[in-house]
Amino acid sequence: MLKTELLEIIANKENSGVEFKRDDIRPEQFAKEIVAMVNFQGGRVLLGVEDDGSISGLQRENSEEWVMNVIRDKIHPLVLPYYEEVNMGEDIFVAVLTFPQGISKPYVLRDRGEEKIYIRVGSTSQLATREQQMRLFEVGGMLHTETLPIARTNSSCLDKARLENYLQNIIQDPEIPTTDEEWEQRLAGLGLLTEADGFCTVAGLVLFGKQPRQYFKPAGLRVFVFNGEDKEYEAKLDLILDAPMVGRWDISESGKKLIDAGLIEKFLDQIEPFITEEPGEVDEDFRREKKWFYPFGVVRETVINALAHRDWTRFVDIEIGVYSDRMEVISPGSLQNSMTIEKMITGQRSPRNTLIMEILRDYGYVDYRGMGVRTKVIPLMKKFNGVEPVFEATEDYLKIILYRKQVE
Repeated sequence: MLKTELLEIIANKENSGVEFKRDDIRPEQFAKEIVAMVNFQGGRVLLGVEDDGSISGLQRENSEEWVMNVIRDKIHPLVLPYYEEVNMGEDIFVAVLTFPQGISKPYVLRDRGEEKIYIRVGSTSQLATREQQMRLFEVGGMLHTETLPIARTNSSCLDKARLENYLQNIIQDPEIPTTDEEWEQRLAGLGLLTEADGFCTVAGLVLFGKQPRQYFKPAGLRVFVFNGEDKEYEAKLDLILDAPMVGRWDISESGKKLIDAGLIEKFLDQIEPFITEEPGEVDEDFRREKKWFYPFGVVRETVINALAHRDWTRFVDIEIGVYSDRMEVISPGSLQNSMTIEKMITGQRSPRNTLIMEILRDYGYVDYRGMGVRTKVIPLMKKFNGVEPVFEATEDYLKIILYRKQVE
């Protein structure tokens, strides 16, 4: 790094990705700042810079060795920074430590027999709350929230007809439970109930629950339709859909027939009138062919992905908004683990909710490749109206924007 680059960073002051520290900082305080950064989005620690931005420089001999020893002794799992020293003139040096975002979250500070988890909040490093710790464990793949128990629930909260349909018709299980005890054991084995107390798991309730939102508010879908390009005071449609994700299907030699709609089918029925148009004139076969503003397969795939991959630690709804020029699908939570939009577009797979994903795959809602964005969403949109979907990822949500095709 050049001196001019470093001076520009210092001039911009501390922020969520930049921290100034004196060289005589205590090891545990230094490690705390690093832990907070790698638990967030990574960043830089400037060693030898005062809080006000004045440059005091490195005072220790062998600063790099001291830094690496602190990281080795105080931080777990191990992180490896890029270390460089910048000559500021007059024999004054500043150490610049650059840390990527950690891929093995949560990282902890180990000090005096304790482990503490810190996160970056603005320009400060703070102890993570219980909810924030849960998200870090979930992002790091150490906690599967879909198997967590939902209080005040039991097997009676699940739709037995759907469960029988799943076992008998979808996965063709040769042994269907006949007693309550057998059902409890089977559902616990499938991860739909907890073994210890018989509570419904998140997966069990959102997939097969009779009224999932009654016990678990993040379940279901929030759907808006507006006349213009922005949210308006009065919506054409504003509803919350509460239903089990999966439908009940009759599978026979003649094909697959829907008996009882699930959340996905109910959403598609509700939204179809607002993303299609009936032409005023008949075609040469005396038929009125419905015109779609978006490919049906893309709408279906995008919403299924939001349901399959959402972060269940976020107690907010999946939102689908239809506007005059676009459709937006917002799924709560940051991208899991080290996933990025670029990796997702190229087809890399990293399912957040493995159990939910596998059961949706059993029904055929998702294919076995798990590459819907690359193989369906992007190419179908390009073919349909020549415009690729837009992907936006933040710490709070993943948004997919589909631009509307104008009907001629």
